[in-house]
Amino acid sequence: MKVITSVELSKGYEHWKELFLSNEDFRKENQINVVAYGHEAENENKVWAVMDIPSMEHMMGLMNKPEMIKLREEAGAILETQKMIKLIT
Repeated sequence: MKVITSVELSKGYEHWKELFLSNEDFRKENQINVVAYGHEAENENKVWAVMDIPSMEHMMGLMNKPEMIKLREEAGAILETQKMIKLIT
């Protein structure tokens, strides 16, 4: 299943990107394939990503783990702004 997610950042795109890329092994272990990611052209503090995931339930379970919450906060993600849209094909 494909999802589009967005989140606003408090520490800037380059900081977020560095931590995001360092988390690749975790994503592979959990069957999360990132198709694309980047920030808006006029706003480096709003990141979008397209991912292929096993299911929404699987993804929500991972996102609610304390270690994932901590990692996202360290990356500067403003958690209350995160949105995830499931694509129907």
